Amino acid sequence: MSSQSPTPPSSPPSSTLSPRQLLLVGIIALIAAGGIAANGLISRARNTQDLVQWTNAQAVPTVTLATIARGNAQQTLILPGSLQSYSKATLYARVNGYLKSWTKDIGAPVKTGEVIASIDTPDLDQQLAQARATLASAKANYDVATVTAGRNTTLVKQQFVSQQIADQTTADADAKKSIMDANAAFVRQLEAMQAFKQITAPFDGIVTARNTDIGALINSGSTGQALFEVSDLHRVRIYVQVPQAFTADLKPGLKATFEMPQYPGQKFDATLVATSSAITESSRSMMVELQADNKDGKLFGGAYCRVDFQIPGNPNMVRLPATALMPVNRGVQVAMLGDGNKVVLKSIQLGRDFGDTVEVTAGISDQDRVIDSPLETLQNGDTVQLATTTPSSTATQAGSASPSK
Repeated sequence: MSSQSPTPPSSPPSSTLSPRQLLLVGIIALIAAGGIAANGLISRARNTQDLVQWTNAQAVPTVTLATIARGNAQQTLILPGSLQSYSKATLYARVNGYLKSWTKDIGAPVKTGEVIASIDTPDLDQQLAQARATLASAKANYDVATVTAGRNTTLVKQQFVSQQIADQTTADADAKKSIMDANAAFVRQLEAMQAFKQITAPFDGIVTARNTDIGALINSGSTGQALFEVSDLHRVRIYVQVPQAFTADLKPGLKATFEMPQYPGQKFDATLVATSSAITESSRSMMVELQADNKDGKLFGGAYCRVDFQIPGNPNMVRLPATALMPVNRGVQVAMLGDGNKVVLKSIQLGRDFGDTVEVTAGISDQDRVIDSPLETLQNGDTVQLATTTPSSTATQAGSASPSK
């Protein structure tokens, strides 16, 4: 039996690239790498260019224009004011004692001479009783002296007594009369003081303060505690400090309106009645007084109000927002937007200051383009860019300005 050796398996044929194919693959890889590198360089250059453009854009300030308004024939001046009652009296006691009773509390209306409170005055009562007794004694002494002087005058004529004695008794009677008159005056004084045991209203008004109660110790005079306060509120006085620049236009008879926080949206009429004709040095302002009717009883003393004056204006002047001003060492200037969006700094002359706006008497017209809230670093010739209005805000402004149909 013959044995046959197994045949080994055949190996697959080797696949090798020819040199030409290897060269082609290398060229393709090189081209791909070059494309990637070129794309990166182009992207970096584009980013660099965008960054430069953004940096340049940020270096140019963006500005907005201020609203310039021409002056009107009437201008509104708004200032804070203080309301005071037309008349106000603080009531003190004229006698010492204790409060016996009171009949009117705060908010109660009173009439002239109406009793508000009563004071118990035991010391004064005793002084009056003693004074009346002293007066009675003085009157008795005077009566005796008068009778004696009359008798001696008769006896002198009959030559029973000397003239000297008659003169002495007559002089004694005159002295006794003087003593009696002094005691009578003192009694009348104490009686007058007793009238002050009643605290009465000095005028028609309202009790606006009560600072005492039954049994309280009462000391006379202004050194003691104020007992009551009565205010006349049928009219009110309004006091306003007006800046010196506006005092020339405020004359008695000028009409004004005022508002109060507790009555939102409601305006009250007032009339200027007097000016102090003196400037307060600390504030450079003048005190003026207005008056207003208070028939509805809505106005109270000590209240704050906002007064709107309608003062004469000058239509030839322009008004500029205060935010557009650039203070300098000598005066004030504004930054204007010239040709090519170049900054032009120009000095101006100011008139009256209305707080949020100022009056410009010379330097600009209502046709100039003035930059609002300019940067302090702006110089002549600087380039700026004007802020653009977004379409939404433009549409909103246009919609709000259009008349309703």
